[in-house]
Amino acid sequence: MKKLHAFASIISFLCISSFLISTIIVDLFCSYETIAILKSLIVLPGLIVLIPAIALTGATGFRISRGRKGKIIEKKKKRMPFIALIGILIMIPSAILLNMWASAGEFGTKFWWVQLIEVVGGGVNLFLMSINMKDGFVLTGKLKLKR
Repeated sequence: MKKLHAFASIISFLCISSFLISTIIVDLFCSYETIAILKSLIVLPGLIVLIPAIALTGATGFRISRGRKGKIIEKKKKRMPFIALIGILIMIPSAILLNMWASAGEFGTKFWWVQLIEVVGGGVNLFLMSINMKDGFVLTGKLKLKR
């Protein structure tokens, strides 16, 4: 269960970070056509990989932590709803909207505002996920905290 949790969390983190980095690079340096291709790839196959990976990360994390107590576990559990809400309410709808607009060649103000919201949401999720990963390394003894 722990290996599955680690694998799913790494896949989730890599998906979001690759979406975020590629979005920034393509938005800054590439054509609208390239942006449209990237937006399409983020939705399919990207979300098909990301959504199950995040769900599996959450499910296995809650199962592993069942019956365990402590500050680190409690902090991880408090961060998870924010990660999920950002994903469900911001990241997924933004990816779908941006893909629709980009495929139609609609790169107006609404596109760039939603793109900004998606990038900020992705950054926040990566930050929260990285803290959860660090805490996971502490819990498994792979990382020692200095006191």
